[in-house]
Amino acid sequence: MNSDNDPAPRITACPDGPLLVRGDIELVSGTGEDIPRRRKTIALCRCGASTIKPYCDGTHKLIKFTTNNAD
Repeated sequence: MNSDNDPAPRITACPDGPLLVRGDIELVSGTGEDIPRRRKTIALCRCGASTIKPYCDGTHKLIKFTTNNAD
């Protein structure tokens, strides 16, 4: 999936926000189905309240979702 010129995939946990996924990776649902990606960088919901799961829609700000340093 990664060519020699592509950087390694990276996942960054944003404080009180989503997981940012950068790079060429496969995204698969809990039932094993492929989830299509249109961008190299995506934001995945961590708060559970997004209306477009698994993607983040910014709802974490409205519900004041917080994380701790261990997340």
